[in-house]
Amino acid sequence: MAAAKLSPADSLSFCLAQLTAAAGEGLGGRKDTATNEAPLGRALLALRTRHVKAAGGIERFRARGGLRPLLAVLRRAAAAGPAPSQAGPGSAPSSVESAASGPAPSPGPAPSAVSSSTPSPPARLRKTLDLALSILANCCTEGECRAEVRRLGGIIPLVTILQCVKTDSIQNRTARALGNLAMEPESCGDIHSAGAVPLLVEGLTACQDSQCRQSVVRALRNLADSPQHRLALAKQGVVRPLAELLAAAPDPALTLALVRALLELSRGCSRACAEQLSLGGGLGPLVSLASHPKRAVREAAILILANLCAQGLVRPALGNAGAVEVLLGELRRRRDPSGASPASQQPLVRAVCLLCREAINRARLRDAGGLELLMGLLRDPRASAWHPRVVAALVGFLYDTGALGRLQALGLVPLLAGQLCGEAGDEEEEGREAASWDFPEERTPERAEAGSFQSLRSWLISEGYAAGPGDISPDWSPERCPPPPEPASRASPSLGPTSLRTPRALRPPGRSPAATAPEEPWSREGPALLLLSRFSQAPDPSGALVTGQALCGLLAYVTGAPGSPSPRALRILARLTCNPACLEAFVRSYGAALLRAWLVLGVAPDDWPALRARPARRSQHQHRELGEMLLQNLTVQAESPFGVGALTHLLLSGSPEDRVACALTLPFICRKPSLWRRLLLDQGGLRLLLSALTRPAPHPLFLFFAADSLSCLQGLVSPTVSPALLPAIPLDLDPPSPCLYEPLLGPAPTVAPDLHFLLDSGLQLPAQRAASATASPFFRALLAGSFAEAHMDLVPLRGLSPSAAWPVLHYLHGCRGCRAALGPVPPPGQRLLGSEAEEALEAAGRFLLPGLEEELEEAVGRIHLGPQGGPESVGEVFRLGRPRLAAHCARWILGPGQCPRKRALALVGLVEAAGDEAGPLTEAFLAVMMGVELGGEGPSLDG
Repeated sequence: MAAAKLSPADSLSFCLAQLTAAAGEGLGGRKDTATNEAPLGRALLALRTRHVKAAGGIERFRARGGLRPLLAVLRRAAAAGPAPSQAGPGSAPSSVESAASGPAPSPGPAPSAVSSSTPSPPARLRKTLDLALSILANCCTEGECRAEVRRLGGIIPLVTILQCVKTDSIQNRTARALGNLAMEPESCGDIHSAGAVPLLVEGLTACQDSQCRQSVVRALRNLADSPQHRLALAKQGVVRPLAELLAAAPDPALTLALVRALLELSRGCSRACAEQLSLGGGLGPLVSLASHPKRAVREAAILILANLCAQGLVRPALGNAGAVEVLLGELRRRRDPSGASPASQQPLVRAVCLLCREAINRARLRDAGGLELLMGLLRDPRASAWHPRVVAALVGFLYDTGALGRLQALGLVPLLAGQLCGEAGDEEEEGREAASWDFPEERTPERAEAGSFQSLRSWLISEGYAAGPGDISPDWSPERCPPPPEPASRASPSLGPTSLRTPRALRPPGRSPAATAPEEPWSREGPALLLLSRFSQAPDPSGALVTGQALCGLLAYVTGAPGSPSPRALRILARLTCNPACLEAFVRSYGAALLRAWLVLGVAPDDWPALRARPARRSQHQHRELGEMLLQNLTVQAESPFGVGALTHLLLSGSPEDRVACALTLPFICRKPSLWRRLLLDQGGLRLLLSALTRPAPHPLFLFFAADSLSCLQGLVSPTVSPALLPAIPLDLDPPSPCLYEPLLGPAPTVAPDLHFLLDSGLQLPAQRAASATASPFFRALLAGSFAEAHMDLVPLRGLSPSAAWPVLHYLHGCRGCRAALGPVPPPGQRLLGSEAEEALEAAGRFLLPGLEEELEEAVGRIHLGPQGGPESVGEVFRLGRPRLAAHCARWILGPGQCPRKRALALVGLVEAAGDEAGPLTEAFLAVMMGVELGGEGPSLDG
């Protein structure tokens, strides 16, 4: 059978033998008379169509040493080819494998006709090259083969063939082999060093075959594997031919290859890349391709546009071509809940932020809804790494009044305040070439790194730093010049490159890196502070900046900055407190109380009620001085005629919440007695504040503010006389008075008792009838009246424990200050309700012993409100429901030397003890502050 007869070309050994022979003898070989074909051609055809395409065929070919003779054949073919000076594209298409990673079948090499101006290699040589290059390109799809080809020096012959043989089919297969070899970084560097890039560019412009162009484009794409290689490709003029070819509307396959190559070349886009792409007319086609039906083409075009935004010189042209709307639309689509992952949004966010650096693009972005999109990014916690970049981009709208109003309405100010103490993002810094193109740098043919003196002088004159050329000495140098003023002080309505730098790198245009060493860099919070400063310069910034969230952000930055805070933050606070239009907002938002608590007292919202551990920052003394200065500014506004009218209107005609806030704030910002007495005492502001203590708190720190406000008001009411507290004398050092009841005790009493009281427990307590009847109207009626007990020697006392009865018996026999009243009082930390102290107080009231009540109350106050007691004891004492003890609790809170935190914690306990009944609490504070004694006609416990 014919099928049983195998041709020698079917054997891999035969093919390798022919390759080896051809490598040693030349490409002509000897004729096979049976088939009238060169044995080398038959071997190459078999290798290409059978052996290399078979499973594991490439590995076997490499293991049998086939690459060395194959490369030798290519070297001989390159040496036998035409001279490299000829040029001219082949006119006929060739059927070759595509530039895909795997080998593609082909029925055989198709010869290409060449133009008359280009000598064509002999047909047999062309056929040998076609087959050998196709085999090599297929072998280079595997990594081990690529490494061996590089080791054997196979790159130089390919470059030589690329230079010498201008036939499209040969160029196609050579570019494909180089593209596969370029997948290895080492080979990629060797290809660059061998000078293949200009030859590939020449082939791209000369050939007319789409398949050949695709192979060349793929090779160029694979050669752009690193920033250094991408820059080298751009400098060798690779990008412009690709852009021109893209602008010519090629077929879909070539279009895909072009956008993939341009995407790779535009990563970390260099100035040369951007210039060539723009000059080649590629911007418009890229914008059009952003709506291409094929996803790969569409996404590649969008990413190329995003990469180009890194170069300021092309951003205006990108805006004119419609890239702003394209990038915004794509970012909006990817931010949709059903869109792409957050990581895929990063290049688009960066591009949109860079587009904000030119006025023309800012206008387009604002009209296309870009402000809302940027605000959405700031609100998204998942995009926190991009927040500094977005804030820096919004600085571009600093003098756009309409945009600022829209941003304020969208809630930018609270977000900016939150950015002041946020973490720095991981965004990379932008280079000089990303600066705004509204102020392009002048360039000379041989421009030095720091710029020519003429360029620098022109920039200084254009920016207003010099009136004319005569103002600048030729001996001037940047190192001896002070840094330019901050952007906020400029009169120009547009921002230059200085104000639009990224948050972590600020450098004026025209300055070299060496000249900026002594210049203080713009800190991470600089853009946010610049925007906040711009908002604070409005006639009435209170609606945006004088809010709890904005003030907390500013104060957190001022007190928590790692180093000294920016002076701009201090100016913002001073500007707000000096603006009369902000006075009511400071009152309504409890801003004045917050300034005092945070800066003067050192208690931040995070420190209440539990103190939070925080690293050591600036001196508290500096914060106190700042707080007192800001409160003094508010005092000046409050005591002006406008301020008096505003505060009076708030207190008398405002909403219930505003009236309470006004009453609480007045002691902090009013020093005129006529003003605070009229508003707080005469017109009921103090009573209004006290009655609000038991209602739901309108602010998280309301009770802290209230305790501090009441203490300040007490200092205004009695600046020289403070509320008298119980004497802070240790109990063991306070000498007791002589005990008059002790002689009646013991087995052999000195004075014989004529009466015993019988308690429920069965205990009998001795007493004298005359002394007991004299001390109390109750016992006088009981023991000397018409009751049966007047004739009994053993009188029962019901509902009285021994501990509660003990101070009663002492008091009945004339003991005053013998410490018997201290017996039933539990130590601090134990409950008073239900204790023997409460029972003793009830007994003193039942037996009509007001003096004993005072002694017991004094004992309770001395133990629980003295040095050994804490803030938690104040509420326990108040729960006893005794007016005098309630007054003592109020005095404890209003004490001038009390710790602000303990004072506030005591007020919290007092409010919890009062419950919904604000009357006793209000009356206790009013009595102490107005100097009214509670509890009847008895002697004052205050001495």
